[in-house]
Amino acid sequence: MSQEQPSAIVPVDATPVRLLKRALLSVAGPFYFLFIAFVPLLCARRPGFRGWYWRTVKRACTRLLNLLSIKVAITQAEKDALAADENSVIVINHRSHLDGFTLMDAVPDQKWFTFAAKKELCDAKLLSTGFKGAGLVEIDRRSGKVAMETLSEAVGTMPPRRSVVLFPEGTRTKTQSLGEFKAGAVLVARETGRTIRPILILNSDRLLPKGRFFPLSGTVTLKVLPPFHCDSDATPDEDVARLRAQMMAVFDAETAATDT
Repeated sequence: MSQEQPSAIVPVDATPVRLLKRALLSVAGPFYFLFIAFVPLLCARRPGFRGWYWRTVKRACTRLLNLLSIKVAITQAEKDALAADENSVIVINHRSHLDGFTLMDAVPDQKWFTFAAKKELCDAKLLSTGFKGAGLVEIDRRSGKVAMETLSEAVGTMPPRRSVVLFPEGTRTKTQSLGEFKAGAVLVARETGRTIRPILILNSDRLLPKGRFFPLSGTVTLKVLPPFHCDSDATPDEDVARLRAQMMAVFDAETAATDT
């Protein structure tokens, strides 16, 4: 398949189906968003709320991708690996606004995870109850030291099957490769004694490049890599370089395979 038409952007549905789905999304989407946003205000204190709400948000992400005619490719073996994953920090590269939705759709219910979010989002009146109910970790980015201490403390108190998701590049990459990694995930893993579970996301930027409002129909691929163990005899920077090199090797191989 040529580079002009990579497999990632082969439409998942026929054109009439895509148009019908997007019409349904434009009508039902706002109501579904309001439900997700406001239901925590009514039942956040009920027993079992967090588990129910987490699954509801995951299902919402799945429905959104389906209505956008976007398929997530992940093998059953990789799903099984995530279902059994414990005591880890998840790191994932960041290529587009689809990344979080894709991860929520792909990860099995047995594996719980949450995101680190800047404190300003958690202070928003409309969304704060839902964010806190879903277990988001509030990070005050005005102080790097305080942010790391807050993150390490939150991860240290998480149950084994729960992991925080960190984007080591810090923001969406603007190149076709992986960006430079920050040390946060490695420092948290070393501080808490957890392993790092690397996940690669591929082709999401082809479906939703920066500046585009509606994504193209196609397939986003997730690759779940083996656990990464920090080396106590190495420096944090050496661990960061080793982690990035391992992820780069798979990223380059997968990208080359897609473009041939």
